[in-house]
Amino acid sequence: MRVLITGAGGFIGRHLVTHQLNRGHHVMAVDLHTEALQPYHNHPRLRIIQGDFRDQELLDSHLSGQDVCFHLASAHLETTVDSDYYWTVNVEGTRNFLERCHQAGVGHFVHCSSVGVYGDVKNPPADEDSSCQPDIPYERSKLAGEQAVVAFAREHNYPLTVIRPAWVYGPGCRRTAKLFRTIAKGRFFFVGNGRTLRHPIYVDDMVAAFEKAALNPGAPGETYIIAGPRAVTLRELADEIAATQGVAPPRLRLPKAPVWLGCLALETVFGLVKREAPFTRRSMKFFTGNTSFSTRKAAEQLGFEARTDLREGLRLTYEWLQHPEEEIVYRTEVQGERI
Repeated sequence: MRVLITGAGGFIGRHLVTHQLNRGHHVMAVDLHTEALQPYHNHPRLRIIQGDFRDQELLDSHLSGQDVCFHLASAHLETTVDSDYYWTVNVEGTRNFLERCHQAGVGHFVHCSSVGVYGDVKNPPADEDSSCQPDIPYERSKLAGEQAVVAFAREHNYPLTVIRPAWVYGPGCRRTAKLFRTIAKGRFFFVGNGRTLRHPIYVDDMVAAFEKAALNPGAPGETYIIAGPRAVTLRELADEIAATQGVAPPRLRLPKAPVWLGCLALETVFGLVKREAPFTRRSMKFFTGNTSFSTRKAAEQLGFEARTDLREGLRLTYEWLQHPEEEIVYRTEVQGERI
């Protein structure tokens, strides 16, 4: 296939580029920041374009002939921008980009959304039909972006599949690395009782799901939650990371209210100097928001089930952390093949 990947320089995007090249596909990788793709700079089936997916002059001449577009680019981790920026990129920009792909004849558009569209899951596990109640600008923009692209695809009968990834972790993820370091140094603390649920998925499984969605003829028109084998409490997750590194598990617990006020103060101070605060109210969602999901629809319709359990995924991540400069290699079995 000929595939286009936006957000190709990010954590998941880089793994998806590696996976698609290993599958023998021709890849066009687009991102504002492409430094992470430099190890593949001379690959004969890879073309790297540094720039914004919204830049028509830069990109539109390259859209024709693409079989699949994996659209991962979004405003995501930015903390020093206002809420309008999320809307401009994740809603208007994505809707316009989908229209341009349709006009250029791109065969299938796989849109990466987020389980953040659900907000805090009140009655876990949530599924694709559960109500969405996002409560921060990023989450609200991802839900509105979904709605915009789905409406366009239905109106124009254009093949679109929406993927909602859960918490993706693994080699190359700065947030995963920070979590490992914080626990290893004894600086990790729980906000609340540590019983909130996280639903991790190892990155190799995540990119395998993307290809399943791209190749399955029944996927267009559908939305799928993609998550790992099981949800775990935050305490279980922290204990597993500690055990992987051979360090003492964290036990410090702080009440929510003063941490929330501390986050507000940090955001205010750092915002004045246009810098990212080390801990924010959005960061708190990792500690206080339930995220547990049913993956039955992806299993039944895509034939996808995550194969990497948490302990194995954390072990592989820890191995990478010992040599982070080494090239990331895609290693998960896909359709019976090891690549």
